[in-house]
Amino acid sequence: MSSVELRKVDKHYAGYHALKAIDLTIEKGEFVVMVGPSGCGKSTLLKTIAGLETINSGQVVINGRDVTREEPGDRGIAMVFQSYALYPHMTVAENMGFGLRMANRPKAEIDAAVKRAAQILRLEEQLGKRPKQLSGGQRQRVAIGRAITRSPEVFLFDEPLSNLDAALRTQMRVELSGLHAQLGSTMIYVTHDQVEAMTMADRIVVLNKGLIEQVGSPLKLYANPANLFVAGFLGAPRMNFIEARVESVSAPGVTLAAAGIPPFAMGGLDASGLAAGDAVTIGIRPENLRIVEQATAGTVTFPGEVRLVEHLGRETVLYLDASPLQATNSDSGTGNFTVQLNKVSPIGVGARMTAGFDLADAYLFGPDGRTLTRPKTIPST
Repeated sequence: MSSVELRKVDKHYAGYHALKAIDLTIEKGEFVVMVGPSGCGKSTLLKTIAGLETINSGQVVINGRDVTREEPGDRGIAMVFQSYALYPHMTVAENMGFGLRMANRPKAEIDAAVKRAAQILRLEEQLGKRPKQLSGGQRQRVAIGRAITRSPEVFLFDEPLSNLDAALRTQMRVELSGLHAQLGSTMIYVTHDQVEAMTMADRIVVLNKGLIEQVGSPLKLYANPANLFVAGFLGAPRMNFIEARVESVSAPGVTLAAAGIPPFAMGGLDASGLAAGDAVTIGIRPENLRIVEQATAGTVTFPGEVRLVEHLGRETVLYLDASPLQATNSDSGTGNFTVQLNKVSPIGVGARMTAGFDLADAYLFGPDGRTLTRPKTIPST
C-alpha cells in the first residue's frame, strides 16, 4: 500500500492557480524531496498533505485513508518547519513531549517517547536545557524529536535546514538521512537547495508553476531530464545552453547551426516533429565542457576568453565569453559558458582558449522544451 497519494489535487488563491491537477504516489518508507523555484507550489503542496491548506478539488490519501477533509491532527503526520518553533520557557524534554501532553497521553508513555527520540538524535545530555542554551543544529534536532515522539505515519519537512550555516546543513543532511534509514518512515521534504535533494532523496519531484515537471531518482533526473526546465534546474553549476536552429532533418538525426560554430550533425534523437528552421536548444553540463588542445571527430569546439575563475580547491570553474556564440546560461547572470575542471588550474582571467564538448554528452531540446536526446546511461551505484 502506498503511504501518500495525491489525486488530481487543485489549489486556487483567488485568481492564482497554485496547484494544477497534481497526481503523485509516494510509497511507504520513501524519502521524497520536492524542489522547484520560489512560487512553484512545493510548500503549498506539502501543506495540503498536512491539512494546513484546504484544496479546491482532488483527494489526499494517507495509508489508504481519504484525509482530504480531516484536521491536521487527525492525519497521522508530523511536520517540521524552517522555524524551530520551540517554546523558550520549556526544557528540551518538555518541548519534545509537548504534543503528547496535549493529547493527554500518560506520563510514562511521554517519558519513554522522549527518551527514545533523544537517543536517536543524540540529545540525552540536552534534555534539561532550554532552547537558548542550544546551537542551531541542536534546536533543529529538538524540533525533529518533537515530531518523532508522536510516531507519525508520515514526516513532513518544510525547508528545515534553511536557517543553518553551510557546515551545519551538511551535518544535518547526514543526520536526517541516517534518521530515515533508522526509522524506515515515509519522509516528504521540501527544499530550494538542489544539493539537499540530490544527496538525500530516493526520488525527487520537480515542480514548476504548480505542475509536476518530472519525478525520479536523483541520478535519473540529472542524466535524463524530461525537458529544458528540469535540465536547467538540477545541477550546480547549471547546464550550459546554446541557441541553435535546425538546418535539415534526416531522422534520427539533424544538422544544426549556431552562431560562431560551423554546422554539425547530431544523431541519436527523437527528431519527429522537427523541421528546417526550427529554433532548438543545445545543452551541455559544465563538467562535460572542456579545454580542447586538438579537435577530433564528434567534438564541437569554439574559441573563448576567460572572464572569471573560481578556484574551489578540488576543482576550478571557468566562465568563458564565447561571442558570437549565444549562451543562455543565466547561472552567472552574464550569459557566459561555464567550464568545470576537476583539478586545480593555473588558468587566469583574460586567457584565450578553445572549449569543446563531445556530441555524445550533449542534449537537444525542441522548440517546446522537450528533451529530444535519447536516454543516457546512468552509472550504477
